[in-house]
Amino acid sequence: MTRAAAVIVAAGRGVRAGGDVPKQWRNLAGRPVVAYTLGAFVEHPGISQVVLVLHPDDADRVTEVAADDATVVYGGADRAASVANGLAAVANSEVVLIHDVARPLVTATTITAVLDALEQNAGAAPALPVTDALWTGNDGLVTGMQRREGLYRAQTPQGFHLEAIRAAHAAHPGGAADDVEVARAHGLTVAIVPGDEDNLKITLPADFARAERILRGRDGH
Repeated sequence: MTRAAAVIVAAGRGVRAGGDVPKQWRNLAGRPVVAYTLGAFVEHPGISQVVLVLHPDDADRVTEVAADDATVVYGGADRAASVANGLAAVANSEVVLIHDVARPLVTATTITAVLDALEQNAGAAPALPVTDALWTGNDGLVTGMQRREGLYRAQTPQGFHLEAIRAAHAAHPGGAADDVEVARAHGLTVAIVPGDEDNLKITLPADFARAERILRGRDGH
């Protein structure tokens, strides 16, 4: 397996999730969200370095997680700048996985699938096919239908060859939804690997309860 690094983007404020602190520092079943996310990559045998990108205001919180297991850098003015800072800190790896800190339930199976796909592709990311009917709407009324064939719900980690994604970020004007958009704008092909319904992104207050239910299920309680 190619030597790989992981960049965990944790510099956002996550205001929609509620609470008195950013969502990555809120407790999930007794531990900060960031601790679960960090652990998933630190414990994976295919990951040789983990870079944790923090907001400068969170510098004093590093001791709340296993900071010795990660290279800590600080984010920029937006997500793209934070990712670029994280990529700059990667050393001695040929490929890199970029992951949102708010997806703490990512499994080793998903990480491995992305790493394996990078053996044959410039980029790879997990996604789930859209299965629900899709509507367009305006002013609370349905205005039309949208075909769901060929549509996917994107997840992270999104993996790339390191030098290629560095170049892609350096060339991108900004405003991308994720790193796959940045990569494709630079001409990189990105393979889709199977996503995981449990690999949810904590966004709203109710997502904490759902994540705790998933954790209890994994623990057998």
